[in-house]
Amino acid sequence: MRSIRLRILAIFAVLIIVGVGAWQLLPSDETDRDPITVGTTDEVTSLDPAGAYDAGSWSLFNNIYQTLLTFRTGAIVPEPDAAESCGYIGQKLQTYQCKLRDDLTFSNGREVTAEDVKYSIERVININSDVGPAVLFANLKSVVTKGRTITFNLSTRDATFPQILATGAAAIVDREVYPAKELRTGTKVDGSGSYLLKSFRDDSIELVPNPRYEGAISKTGVPVTVRYYKEPEALLAAWKSGQVEVTHRQLTPEAVTELNPGDPDLHVTEADSSETRNLVFNVRAGSPLADKRVRQAIASVIDRGQLAAGAYKGTVEPLYSLIPQGVLGHSTPFFDAYPSPDTERARTLLQEAGVQTPLHFTFAYRAGDTAYVAETKELRRQLEATGLFKVTVKSAEWQEYQKGYTSGKYDAFTLGWLPDYPDPDTFSQPLVGRSNTLHNGYVSKKMDELIADTLQYSDRSRTSADFKEIQELVAEDVPLVPLWQKKDYVVSTGEISGSQYLSDGTGIWRLWELKRI
Repeated sequence: MRSIRLRILAIFAVLIIVGVGAWQLLPSDETDRDPITVGTTDEVTSLDPAGAYDAGSWSLFNNIYQTLLTFRTGAIVPEPDAAESCGYIGQKLQTYQCKLRDDLTFSNGREVTAEDVKYSIERVININSDVGPAVLFANLKSVVTKGRTITFNLSTRDATFPQILATGAAAIVDREVYPAKELRTGTKVDGSGSYLLKSFRDDSIELVPNPRYEGAISKTGVPVTVRYYKEPEALLAAWKSGQVEVTHRQLTPEAVTELNPGDPDLHVTEADSSETRNLVFNVRAGSPLADKRVRQAIASVIDRGQLAAGAYKGTVEPLYSLIPQGVLGHSTPFFDAYPSPDTERARTLLQEAGVQTPLHFTFAYRAGDTAYVAETKELRRQLEATGLFKVTVKSAEWQEYQKGYTSGKYDAFTLGWLPDYPDPDTFSQPLVGRSNTLHNGYVSKKMDELIADTLQYSDRSRTSADFKEIQELVAEDVPLVPLWQKKDYVVSTGEISGSQYLSDGTGIWRLWELKRI
């Protein structure tokens, strides 16, 4: 999931009231209670699950839509939510079956059916948005329903399919109001999650508990207002002035280093995270970075330690692999292949590629975050200090940035990534598999075969060797260069409880855990 997790933010200034019938069901004590305010620099790119594959949108989807399965905090195995039960049929891992609960309703009052589940997933695949999650269903051959039973037939063995059904890609929508072949526009939402969307504005959303919700959550939460800030500095100012009571993603690196977990007026939660950031290359024919020797030359001169210490004030850790530390299969192939900055090696690789130096190419980053500005400045300095590269820096607001890199407008660009589910597969197929979400033109038959091999085993420990080979191939082909991974920080005032459960470093938001003390 793009940590950027993709933002086609439609700017609306319209107050939307979720259906009258739903409001009549809201308990008076919930509607009258002051909402808890949460601040973030993530963005909501779309309210339609078929049109978003990013942290900002999916963190909202976790709360307003339901999926057949869900993850509890820290869990690696999903459990039923909209489903009554789920499981593989037989031992081949090619048929997965779920039975839908019989007590689910959408926020508009209509009953949730198995046909809605089938429709929701098929429309993600059929719409196939450039910034959508269709890539996660690459192995899905067909969906069949009978009564409350939904059967998923897979084209190959896939031990990760239950985890995919717990992501925002499998959010269940009302087939009577969400178009089959295009994204739903506007600011109305018809889901069956634990929250109802009361209003959607350009800089905030209001959520209230859904009294009709039935599923894995035993008790829905309290009203929540999420406020969106374009820059970490604006979020920090809002926190200091008391405009928000909880912050998550992203305070400035300087602010993070100054946090005092011992402050009785604060609750600071620091969690290990699998969030990563990569320097991605456009490898399409005609790109100045199409030759892998050129990309290897760039990898040869990157100094991650300097980047982490400078631009990020030590709040991130250098990363030398596609799969981050703490995730099954992690290894360090970029450290093994490019142990330290080596200008002469880069020069030799460029000579072998037959390119004239300095090599000119464009380097883009998402505007709005001063840490990204500092990161880009440092990477440009490192590259140009060799005398081998001439870098033209470009930046764009998120919507334009997405359009730019998916269309091949940039030669190189930086992109963050949060796992969709707790399995190393979330770093392979979406990032380096065929039709990957980076849209950088990278295709490798060997890579696709290795990825397919990793899906065969329900005992995921048996995949370690294949994932190691995948990472070695990435270090050889260099469709991207891993830069860093970071910890996850949630900060709340002393008056808020449950903030330690809001996020576990996976990008999932559990707003229902927040309460006032």
